Amino acid sequence: MKTSNQLLKRSFKNIFLLSLLLLLFSCENLEVETPDHLLTGEILFQDPNSVEAALVGIYAALRTKVILTGDSQGLSNLLGNYTDEMDYYSPFGLPEEQFYKNTLAANDPIIAELWNGAYNQIYAANAILEGVTDSPYFTPEEQKLFKGEALFIRGLVHFYLLNLYGDIPYITTTNYLENKSAPRQATEEVYALIIADLLQAQALLPETDRSGEHVRPTASTATALLARIQLYNENWEEAELYASQVIDNNGWEPNVENVFLKTSASTLWQFSPDESRKNTLEAQTFIVLAAPPFTRAMSNSLAQAFEPSDLRKEHWVGEVSDGTNTWYFPFKYKLGFGASSSEEYSIVFRMAEQYLIRAESRARMGDIAGAQADINKIRTRAGLDNTTATSESELLTAILHERRVELFTEHGHRFCDLKRTNQLDAVLGPIKPGWNTTDRLLPIPEKELLVNPNLQPQNPGY
Repeated sequence: MKTSNQLLKRSFKNIFLLSLLLLLFSCENLEVETPDHLLTGEILFQDPNSVEAALVGIYAALRTKVILTGDSQGLSNLLGNYTDEMDYYSPFGLPEEQFYKNTLAANDPIIAELWNGAYNQIYAANAILEGVTDSPYFTPEEQKLFKGEALFIRGLVHFYLLNLYGDIPYITTTNYLENKSAPRQATEEVYALIIADLLQAQALLPETDRSGEHVRPTASTATALLARIQLYNENWEEAELYASQVIDNNGWEPNVENVFLKTSASTLWQFSPDESRKNTLEAQTFIVLAAPPFTRAMSNSLAQAFEPSDLRKEHWVGEVSDGTNTWYFPFKYKLGFGASSSEEYSIVFRMAEQYLIRAESRARMGDIAGAQADINKIRTRAGLDNTTATSESELLTAILHERRVELFTEHGHRFCDLKRTNQLDAVLGPIKPGWNTTDRLLPIPEKELLVNPNLQPQNPGY
């Protein structure tokens, strides 16, 4: 047990530490002098409200400025431009231009922002874990809840870093001296660490959503990410098992028009806006108000990928015309500037992906009928007839197609699907100038390689 002097020392430090953490969560490219106590990894919290504030800060950063954000610098737009989902039109050199033209370089600011922003949130999650574990200030139930969310965040953000950059450091401490020289770890090792964090989170998080609006992760959210990871790693039995757990314990939205409303029964986890009358950054990023598009629009190949009677084309794809030409845009989120109330939140995990994960896993294991049933769940909501695929190869082709028209411009699903099925070169080679196999990874930020030689060598091709 800590002495009273130790506890008093903790309380004096806590106000400064919480202020520093909130600054880290809310400011981009913030450089601060590292205090001595942070070198030891000692991050302290004293009451549940401070931990809640820190968690909300992480979710706000993920929503507004880091990786999962719906704005133009999030993965939904950047990887949409990197693949065959989006076309770029702006003359102003927006960050996505280098993704669209396949001219990324290690010194591009957006590459550093993705890396640093993600690791800032991992640092924040580690701060919470260190601050609440074995703390006398929190009940066992509070510790369980806070640790579950922090572990989920740490696993989630590392998952995206791994799929963007390949071998990366898995950071589990706030100790600056350790982190500044952390070496890259093999993909298999990183996946094992992510899975370990998610399994802990799964056991610690509640079964039901404590927010009432699916804005806090639950055990099902962690399970959904486990299902995706096992699919990516071709562990079909585990992927089917986890996807089934999510499907058996969550609802389904049968109306395609309601899927992206904040009240959708199919939502597992979403970000609420920062103000009560706002809606999503995705709407502001993707809606095209006039022809021709000024910044970006959906690629014609994606617009033409929908079957003629697909309700997703009708309700999730918008169009503008100048009288001669027509351009299309992602229209999953419809409420942009000027809305009178919040009706749409930014969805991160939803049920359709779980059915498609289970369909693919079942197809790989020879369960043709089971795979067909899961595909048809998606197709029925889209107003389409049942799949005609009857063999494993036909089913896998059908599933990849359904993933393309179901999950487009949602946090890089298309990029990850082409990458894991080894189709990046075949699909993007003909349409991206100078496309090479090495473009399956982004470059490690140049500055990070200079600061930490243990991150060497640079990813091939950069």
